[in-house]
Amino acid sequence: MALVTDPRPGIADRLSRMIQLPTVSAELDERGMQPFDDFVALIAELYPRTHEVLTLERHTDLGLLFHWRGAGGRGEDPVVLMAHYDVVPVDETDDWTHPPFAGVIADGIVYGRGALDDKGPLVVVLDAVENLLADGFTPARDVYLSFGGNEETFGRAAEEIALVLRDRGLVPWLVIDEGGAVVEAPLPFVPGRAAMIGVGEKGVMTITLSARGDGGHASAPPSLTAVRRVARAVDRLGPSTFRPRVSTAVARMLTRFAAETPGPARHLLRLLGAAPWLTGRVFAALGGEAAALVRTTVAPTMQSGGTAANVLPSQASATVNLRIALGETTQQAVWRVRRRIRDPLVTVRVVDASEPSPESAVGNAQFALLAEALSVSHPGIPAVPYVMMAATDSRHLHRFAPAVYRFAPLEMSNAQRASIHGVDEHVEIAALERGERFHRALLERLV
Repeated sequence: MALVTDPRPGIADRLSRMIQLPTVSAELDERGMQPFDDFVALIAELYPRTHEVLTLERHTDLGLLFHWRGAGGRGEDPVVLMAHYDVVPVDETDDWTHPPFAGVIADGIVYGRGALDDKGPLVVVLDAVENLLADGFTPARDVYLSFGGNEETFGRAAEEIALVLRDRGLVPWLVIDEGGAVVEAPLPFVPGRAAMIGVGEKGVMTITLSARGDGGHASAPPSLTAVRRVARAVDRLGPSTFRPRVSTAVARMLTRFAAETPGPARHLLRLLGAAPWLTGRVFAALGGEAAALVRTTVAPTMQSGGTAANVLPSQASATVNLRIALGETTQQAVWRVRRRIRDPLVTVRVVDASEPSPESAVGNAQFALLAEALSVSHPGIPAVPYVMMAATDSRHLHRFAPAVYRFAPLEMSNAQRASIHGVDEHVEIAALERGERFHRALLERLV
């Protein structure tokens, strides 16, 4: 059971109980389905009105689709609120302040794996729906809650749900999934807080680089072994492999920041917003998240080869993860990788690939609704468009839904953002309460 030292029961306790279920999709074979089945049973216990009024469908073993019928007969263009309830594994050697699956509540904070990614964003959706139902509320249009249990492993739950909606002729009017958050100093030269709303999503591609060579004794190696050939190929895929390119979303982000930023920084932001070529160079030079906003990134993640310390392996390989910038394609990325490697003896194989999303508009009623809900939950915090760098389940919907936004209405410090997939993941109870207000305000204002 969780150690509860905060006096306020409610949303924190519900999240704590969710965290205590180790729904680690990457360890499904070892852990089995029990944690996932227990999670489905838990939300039925915690949200009885939601399960009584909404219709629940199961798609694949891990996809949950709730349907809330609206009052206006607008079933063909619903709102879809998305989240996922699986989490990434924990390295047992990491030094967590509290056990990652204990769901400890202390000093106004909920600790544990999934607090931010993505059980925290999921609980604020369910709390909002449950509270509105308690008030006798019915939304103006149909609402779907889409919860996947294998987002972290690029599983098919959300993909199947998207196919079901499309096959039924439903074109969501608005889709909201995880992504941006309410953050402090969103760029190094931008002060203050902003609600970063992902209006586009980079593509994702995994490739393997492999080479063969003569095996033998390590005492007399040739000049270029299979391991060295692959290592050289990886080294050639440095940060400058792809040229920077500034999407419309990034230009809009800078323009929005300029309107909110006082002093000399305002003029810099206006200049960057009007000069994409300069923005690309500046952001690329900044590195990190800024660079990832303007170009395709290349990250070697695994290498293999060899069976013994004194034996030359006859083959070696490396796995590389790419995040494809908006405006580029996976096919172009593969061509660029091969050109940079410049070695016909290195085989480049695409393991999986997903194209970048189209950009959703910011001058429409949907984005205005997000900003209006923010004015209720986070007064004075501007809604700022940006490009989501990681992959989300919403990528299965943006092919046929025109307004897809990636935003979890929670405050996240830089340390909290670093804890996602890392150590000491945690969320403030006050942030959860404001997140619930965001979704409640959004649903109340549907037309």
